[in-house]
Amino acid sequence: MKLSALLPFARLLCVTTLVAASAAQAQQVLNVYSARHYPSDEILYAGFTKKTGIQVQRVDSDDAGIVARLRAEGAASPADVILMVDAARLWRGESMGLFQPVKSAVLDAAIPATLRGAPDAQGASSWYGFSTRARVVVFDPAKVKREDVDTYEELGDPKNKGKLCLRSGSHPYNLSLFGAVLEHMGEAKTEAWLKGMVANLARDPKGGDTDQIRAVASGECAIAVTNSYYLARLMHSTKPEDLAVADRVQVVFPNQASWGTHVNIAGAAVAKHAPNRAGAIQFLEYLSSAEAQEVFSDANNEWPAAKGVKVNNSALQRMGGSNFKSETIPISAVGGNSLKVQQMLDRVGFK
Repeated sequence: MKLSALLPFARLLCVTTLVAASAAQAQQVLNVYSARHYPSDEILYAGFTKKTGIQVQRVDSDDAGIVARLRAEGAASPADVILMVDAARLWRGESMGLFQPVKSAVLDAAIPATLRGAPDAQGASSWYGFSTRARVVVFDPAKVKREDVDTYEELGDPKNKGKLCLRSGSHPYNLSLFGAVLEHMGEAKTEAWLKGMVANLARDPKGGDTDQIRAVASGECAIAVTNSYYLARLMHSTKPEDLAVADRVQVVFPNQASWGTHVNIAGAAVAKHAPNRAGAIQFLEYLSSAEAQEVFSDANNEWPAAKGVKVNNSALQRMGGSNFKSETIPISAVGGNSLKVQQMLDRVGFK
């Protein structure tokens, strides 16, 4: 065959090789949009790269920023994985069609069904929880008896009038707690409970969870609600003032004799238009591994979501380790109650 006849084939081979090389190169990058702002997550990204060879490129924002960016980018979005904290936020992303369902035997074996998005007809879920945090009650033992704050219901009881500190009722952490209570108690009783908490406030809602703990320690109030990892951070602190706050308060895991303590999640999803879908699923499966689950626990004071992973974090152990009863209602149902809860908050004047 003449050289001139071979040239078109050579050009085709060259183009095909370049396309294949470009595709292979793309597969070695994973674009993660993350609403988690914890330095410890760098350990997770490094561990995934070491295991798979896939480099992680991360975009940090808050949940609202991620949602806005995904909607603006549409089908052209380079996002492969979305990381969010809180069930209500994950539910909202799912309801807006920003995620795609994933069916993975590895994920199904590791992550309990209650910590996943609602399954579709094929049993696939749009998101998975990879760490949990309990919504606990901290109190001043000099002013309050443990038995008067060992259920969420008692936060709205008149016996605790003027003692309660909370962050904004509309914050997702509280929306999820209130959404869980709605599942347990129904609409009428939940709204009455929210009204009771407003009546029991020692001050208008303000600040974050750590501020509520500090307010109990300072005597501004006697009872507060917080995610467990905020208290654990104070326990692990090297600052004497933080350790003094942690020593000043006590913690209770509510509703141990009934439905169990509310737990929320940090979770992840594969983006709707993920260019590297296979790598995204690999990343989610890595997050469910014992190696990654121990990072969530040891480095960021969260409880592992995967089955059978032991907790070695000293602060979590001090609070009770994993030896507490947690509620078993699906997290997806909790997130779905957000709108109803917000309407209740507006009616009872919970800021």
